Amino acid sequence: MASSGTMDKSQTTTNPRGIPSFPFMSNVTDYVKSLEDVEPTLTRFQEMVSKYTFMQQNVERRAAGLKEKLPDMKRTLEVVKFLKKKRKDIANTSNTDSDDGDDLDADTDGLDPNKSDEIETTFSLQDTLYAKAKIRPAEINEVYLWLGANVMVAYPLDEAEELLQSKLDKAKESLAAAEEDLEFLRIQITTLEVAIARVHNWDVGEKRKLRAQGKLKDHDHDEESKGKGKEKE
Repeated sequence: MASSGTMDKSQTTTNPRGIPSFPFMSNVTDYVKSLEDVEPTLTRFQEMVSKYTFMQQNVERRAAGLKEKLPDMKRTLEVVKFLKKKRKDIANTSNTDSDDGDDLDADTDGLDPNKSDEIETTFSLQDTLYAKAKIRPAEINEVYLWLGANVMVAYPLDEAEELLQSKLDKAKESLAAAEEDLEFLRIQITTLEVAIARVHNWDVGEKRKLRAQGKLKDHDHDEESKGKGKEKE
């Protein structure tokens, strides 16, 4: 007789993150050979449900954290791209003005070119506190990025864009993997719940057959029912 509910390892597969799958129970007798195997099998299945549920909760927390960080990562990358574009536009404008300097409209006389390149913006001091600032994109060659653990590093705009894009892509991949894991875990939990129900139904059916054959006394069943009745009282 096989051990109570021993899973065939040859049927066990894992998802890309190494989470083991629970094979669909095509035949209850492959897991349960006698009434003595029922309780250990049900206990083992319940423990597996608890493990899958624990993993599901961890993955849900990780996915929630990624969803919370993604908007900030996108905004930071957009700011760097904006600064690069403004620098390029200003550089192109300056080159054009230098080539056509003699043809400038008289209305531009007296304007400060530095002030015309200023942009008024806001930056976050805290979650709900912002301050106004004026920046000159033409003079910005680098940005400071938080890397975590109270570490801030200055990066040239090109390197900052490359780093932020890389981190954003990895975060999206991690979120997609987390969502895939959640779906995988939900399927395993459902499969196990079906297996538990099938083992329970098999147990009820076997006991009914044994009673009909006189091999299982109703006295045992009555005593069990009385015990449950006392617990309810």
